[in-house]
Amino acid sequence: MDRHAQIQSMEVELHWPDVRRDAALVRSYLHEDFAEIGRSGRFWTADDIAASIAASPERSEPPVADEWRFSDLSDTLILVMYRLRLDAHTSRHSSLWETAAPRPLLRFHQGTVVPE
Repeated sequence: MDRHAQIQSMEVELHWPDVRRDAALVRSYLHEDFAEIGRSGRFWTADDIAASIAASPERSEPPVADEWRFSDLSDTLILVMYRLRLDAHTSRHSSLWETAAPRPLLRFHQGTVVPE
């Protein structure tokens, strides 16, 4: 599996209920310096987001991710952009993945709601 396919798979796994319920498992996907800027504008650390995801209510259906784009920014940093559809809502997401470790780690994430 190439790096882009592996990262896409890991992004999708982070939407699975079994992964989301387990804060330690979510945390294992995140780089130690992970940061997220949420839709509200709030800044989240790795521990913040792992705990928040694990405590959030289970979704009625899994989201659908498409329109994947990958940009290799360096030998070890990959920018990922995709669209996410959940229920009647659509958002655009961008992530920065660090690939220097044996397994890619999510270093940054941001989601933006698409106005309807």
